[in-house]
Amino acid sequence: MQVNRRSFLMGSAGAAAGLAFGAGSAIPAFAEDAQLRAMWWGSNDRAKRTLEVAKLYQSKSPGVTVVGESLSGDGYWTKLATQMAGRAVADVFQLEPSTISDYSRRGASLALDEFVPTTLKVDSFGADMLKLTTVDGKLYGIGLGLNSFSMFFDIPVFEKAGLPLPTPDLTWEEYAKLAVELTKAVGKQGFAGGPYAARYAYVFDAWLRQRGKSLYAKESAALGFNADDAKEWFTYWEDLRKKGGTVAADVQTLDQNTIDTNCLGLGKSAIGMAYSNQMVGYQLIIKNKIGITTLPREKKGGPSGHYYRPALIWSIGATTKHAEEAAKFINFFVNDVEAGKILGVERGVPMSPTVREAILPQLNPTEQETVKYVNLLKDQVGEYPAPAPMGSTQFDQRVLRPICDELAFERVSPADAATRLIEEGKATIKG
Repeated sequence: MQVNRRSFLMGSAGAAAGLAFGAGSAIPAFAEDAQLRAMWWGSNDRAKRTLEVAKLYQSKSPGVTVVGESLSGDGYWTKLATQMAGRAVADVFQLEPSTISDYSRRGASLALDEFVPTTLKVDSFGADMLKLTTVDGKLYGIGLGLNSFSMFFDIPVFEKAGLPLPTPDLTWEEYAKLAVELTKAVGKQGFAGGPYAARYAYVFDAWLRQRGKSLYAKESAALGFNADDAKEWFTYWEDLRKKGGTVAADVQTLDQNTIDTNCLGLGKSAIGMAYSNQMVGYQLIIKNKIGITTLPREKKGGPSGHYYRPALIWSIGATTKHAEEAAKFINFFVNDVEAGKILGVERGVPMSPTVREAILPQLNPTEQETVKYVNLLKDQVGEYPAPAPMGSTQFDQRVLRPICDELAFERVSPADAATRLIEEGKATIKG
């Protein structure tokens, strides 16, 4: 498998161990009938696992070459937008629950229904699992694993500080006190208890769901909250930042929703908020042992705000000339046991029961923790939300995050930030 050297290194701390890059990395294809381009974002570990599966697929599929490209979080979406404008989207590309609806409706993704169940053998996943990647009645992607939102924490830091480890019944009020106490206990310049999570759309969504609302409206292409909700959210994080419970603005603005830019991954906090499947990647770059639990909730015994989601998704580019081969590659990725053993749970707990059963004995303690976490949520998850409306990606990246950054730098008040979020959000979300 070939990897674009420049793009890969942009999205990681360095070359993955044991991998060669550049022209010399190509696997010879003596009967190259189809060349598939695959594009994704993620950690060095994800790139390495993806490469190994692609090489395995090539060894079993004469005439097919897979050219891979791994990019940084923000760089990925910029590249995808450029490809869409030039009608040259990669044959296989990665999406997530918050973006599949947006990009499929924009014409980036190919409907996959014609490949089920002949090429894409996903019946064993269950109808509900396929609904997670179905938009407007059509299947636009295949989920690569199950996960949910989560909170990671550095266990030795908590133990040294003499503070209790976070548990699933932790409330937001208790979390704030804990984060401030952590900052004080560690007492290191530039270090704080946790993130400035106002800018995480998925955490805001869980917070809203705990209160009977949601990020997007259920029945229409609109926001599911009002300015008062946003003001309360912003005020919470601003109060916590001023008390020292969050990392400073200049640290949080580095976060591109990737492991190596998150404040926990950077060693700037003892707590991080991310997706459960990312625990594997975090533990690879964090020396101390980390734990996992749910996000804080509004009140003891109240709704968690969590729901199961496909961790990540493979979609097929709408303009591909190799749709059948792309579908075969995805099918191999999610159903082949050897591939499953390589991938582990880095992209979530496998959808395939056969693969899930096959990999369990080989999982390391961190991987086992992610499986236990998904099982823990069984009685706490709520209904999966309707597909996000068009404009949701722009709302996250170009509205919510920039406003939160201005808020953290004290360039705008929580009230004004809330007003802007609603006004700019309404202008961004489309039917």
